[in-house]
Amino acid sequence: MSVPLSPFALSSLVTSLRSAGCVFAEDEADLIAATAAGPVELAAMVERRVAGHPLEHVLGWAEFSGLRIAVDPGVFVPRRRTEFLIRQAAQLAPSPAVVVDLCCGSGALGAALAAALDGIELHASDVEPAAVRCARRNVGGLGRVYEGDLFAPLPDSLRGRVDVLLANVPYVPTGDVALLPAEARVHEPLVALDGGGDGLDVMRRVAAEAPRWLAPGGSLLVETSERQAERAEEAVGGSGLVPRVVTSDELYATVVIGTLPAD
Repeated sequence: MSVPLSPFALSSLVTSLRSAGCVFAEDEADLIAATAAGPVELAAMVERRVAGHPLEHVLGWAEFSGLRIAVDPGVFVPRRRTEFLIRQAAQLAPSPAVVVDLCCGSGALGAALAAALDGIELHASDVEPAAVRCARRNVGGLGRVYEGDLFAPLPDSLRGRVDVLLANVPYVPTGDVALLPAEARVHEPLVALDGGGDGLDVMRRVAAEAPRWLAPGGSLLVETSERQAERAEEAVGGSGLVPRVVTSDELYATVVIGTLPAD
């Protein structure tokens, strides 16, 4: 669906978005016009965007790894830099693979890895009910989504069987949350952003428990910031996994990988 706009109407829309601080106002105007079902919805979408709602919440979707991922209001928006984590996971995964997506949010990571690999067994979990509902829409028949804290809702039958453990945990230090853009700070769940004092509290919990869930040779992949990478690598290594850090200058992404020894 789309709303055809005259050049004048499109120019007015771009001006409104730019005045609200939208850096890519032209692109956003095109996306909003292409997504709106009619003039009334178009006006409502523009009003929400001008008020500071994330573009993805306004559109109802985000592009991630070539997929259109549904993103409901109040759900963490998948970041393009996290596509780097998916690329690393796809290289590590055996065929077939058992995959778990912790802190799954919209389910974007699990859905993207399922699209990149053949026949994976996918399980995902999140503590936020809104995220779980959204993830179930995106994951669909590709796997199962559970509601609960980290590993707690997963079936015991997965222990020792997980080949790839994706954990896009919150890693913003508590003291830095207030410095985040309002789009994230106001409209995304705090539990998906706040990683505790140094930003690594949740990651440490995941790393500590991961060896009990990973199959021999299986890997945990977590995203972090460049300044946290050394401490994150130490935490992963301290849990008994063999750690390494990989980075992407292109996407400004840092991923810590911890592999359970096969012996």
